[in-house]
Amino acid sequence: MSDRTEMKGPGARQRRTTISGGVKQQANGGKWHGGDKPPACPGKKDETARSLHNNGKTDREPSQRPTDKHNKPESPVDEISEGLSCHVQQESLLSSASGFSNYRGILNWCVVMLVLSNARLFLENLIKYGILVDPIQVVSLFLKDPYSWPAACLIIASNVFILAALYTERRLAVGTVSETTGLILHIFNLTSLLIFPSVTVLTVTSITPVGGILSLGIYTVLFLKLYSYQDTNRWCREIRQAKAKKLTRSYSCPSVAQSNGSAVHTVSYPGNLTHRDMYYFVFAPTLCYQLNFPRSPRIRKRFLLRRLFEMLFFMQLLVGLIQQWMVPTIQNSMKPFQEMDFSRMVERLLKLAVPNHLIWLIFFYWFFHSSMNFVAELLQFGDREFYRDWWNSESVTYFWANWNIPVHKWCLRHFYKPMLRRGVNKLVAQSAVFLLSAFFHEYLVSVPLKMFRLWAFMGMMAQVPLAWFVGRFLNGIYGNAAVWMSLIIGQPVAVLMYVHDYYVTHYST
Repeated sequence: MSDRTEMKGPGARQRRTTISGGVKQQANGGKWHGGDKPPACPGKKDETARSLHNNGKTDREPSQRPTDKHNKPESPVDEISEGLSCHVQQESLLSSASGFSNYRGILNWCVVMLVLSNARLFLENLIKYGILVDPIQVVSLFLKDPYSWPAACLIIASNVFILAALYTERRLAVGTVSETTGLILHIFNLTSLLIFPSVTVLTVTSITPVGGILSLGIYTVLFLKLYSYQDTNRWCREIRQAKAKKLTRSYSCPSVAQSNGSAVHTVSYPGNLTHRDMYYFVFAPTLCYQLNFPRSPRIRKRFLLRRLFEMLFFMQLLVGLIQQWMVPTIQNSMKPFQEMDFSRMVERLLKLAVPNHLIWLIFFYWFFHSSMNFVAELLQFGDREFYRDWWNSESVTYFWANWNIPVHKWCLRHFYKPMLRRGVNKLVAQSAVFLLSAFFHEYLVSVPLKMFRLWAFMGMMAQVPLAWFVGRFLNGIYGNAAVWMSLIIGQPVAVLMYVHDYYVTHYST
């Protein structure tokens, strides 16, 4: 056979190579050393970047090719044939059929544009109003008289209701008080827990609106906690009456206690009815009581310091944004509302939407991440799920179920599920949850401002038809956009309504 073999190509011939002394030699006289790669064909593309489709088949990647050093290198004809095909059937990256999902660069671009646009607004605000941040003014929001602290005294007085709930449960545990009497005592204690602070805020003129909101917020949290406390202990008594031999704290919330075995010790009912246990629950970042809370093994000091730094930083940022950005915008919005200039009202509303929404987002991170994790780390509280991915909400109900997990757990455990067990329709039970939430929203705004306009109540109840509309007609990204729109536009409307009414009530001549 001849050393040269005819190829079925356009005048192409296969080159013969010989191996001698570790040096490879081509038939045309070219040489290269054994450790070097043969010269690449000029038309050959990098095979690690793509795979070529020839005759409906895909060539294997270089990592999948045989690596035997005795195999012959590809012929120039094969290399040229590969270079002839540079197109494959594929979709554009921005098409949904492409399956491409890495838009990190576009997200960074959006962040840069957002920062630049808001930097312009901030610079415009400084040029127009100057520096309005005043720490002394912040103190005056909480105190009218530095020697009179009515809001702080009101908060300290809440210990009376905490101890009343504890001692009532102790009497029920030993049987000196009947279940009916205990129920009446708890109802009276919980009702007083809402009435007493509201009457105090309305009658004591030295309590500022901000101090009133803070006091009523703490009393509302205590109301929800003490309701859960009496409910859980009642369940434990029912289990004991059923002659259960061994009662552990896991009975109050089995899904948490049994799935997390990090509890320091196990206490059974009525051994939980102690001051230590009660006040741990009062300060714990949860609204649902159970006998054994999951506990973290130790306090992480670095984690604690990071959360403390975030709390201080974002608190200062919130105060600065409110004084520098929100207050001037709200003050400039009063005249269009008084003159009922609709176009200017819409313009003021849209101008207020940006700082209001930014402040709400910062407040969410400050409260639900930094502050609650700080308290949880101090108390070694193990359940740190204070929120879920509400920003991906494609329905209104998903948002309300995931942005505030402590409240959602309480409503689910002590309000929604008990109603379903009593045979209440699911839609009616959901509406009742929104009704309860609307009541507390109005309670926390109207009482401190000492005026009743029901804007917060109507805003919360409007979530029911909005949830129905979004769930029925909008899906996916459209539903998510509707949720964001309701958050960005809905809150400034309520803020402007209350500020306008407060301004007209107290400052109009």
